[in-house]
Amino acid sequence: MQSLGPTVPSPSMLKILRHSISNYGLSSVYTGLSASLMRQMTYSLVRLGSYEEMKRLMSEDGRSPSAAKLLLAAGVAGGLGGIAGNPADILLVRMTSDSIRPPEKRYNYRNAITGLVSLVKEDGQKGLFRGLGTNTVCLDSYDFFKTTLLQYPIPVVNYQFHDGFFLHVVASLAAGTCGTTVCSPADVIRTRIMGSSGKASPIDVLVRSLREEGWTPAWMRLGPNTVLMFVFFEQLKRGWSSLVPS
Repeated sequence: MQSLGPTVPSPSMLKILRHSISNYGLSSVYTGLSASLMRQMTYSLVRLGSYEEMKRLMSEDGRSPSAAKLLLAAGVAGGLGGIAGNPADILLVRMTSDSIRPPEKRYNYRNAITGLVSLVKEDGQKGLFRGLGTNTVCLDSYDFFKTTLLQYPIPVVNYQFHDGFFLHVVASLAAGTCGTTVCSPADVIRTRIMGSSGKASPIDVLVRSLREEGWTPAWMRLGPNTVLMFVFFEQLKRGWSSLVPS
């Protein structure tokens, strides 16, 4: 939906999904899977790895870092991840938006690797950084929610969370919801810039995108992804700690 231009009436998420399946088959909902995997192996890897390392360095004196320090670390890690994952993000946006483009304006990338080669050939190295500014503005909030839920009981029901699977699910769900709400405007601008082949500044795109874009589709993309990512990440950390004691 974010790929549609501001002058195009926005159909509902269910209409787009039904149209895609009926016209292109069930496999169409996995269009851009190779680019999505490339994005996770670049953006998420760099973001999580650098954030954990900065958090470890800030905790060397035995005390937990303050919320301000964690926020700073999250911002730096998010920026580094945005830089690393930007090319894959461009490919993902273009591959998933091809079906709504006129045939003569489609990119027709077969997969992420051929798309990356075509991107460099057509736009040069600078094309890899299209929309980079809007791809580095969102911060991680998972640690904030996790720490808060561990420190304070839930009002009314007076339930106290303990470090475990249920806490990881709730904290990641809250982080995904927060990230969607905060980052959705930047996400719309980023998608429009990355999906275009012309030159458009974020300000120009923002002016053309002032009308409501819809919160639910953005959450449907980011919410489940955030929950699964952090739940698996926590389990992997525990498994690694048991294999390699610090």
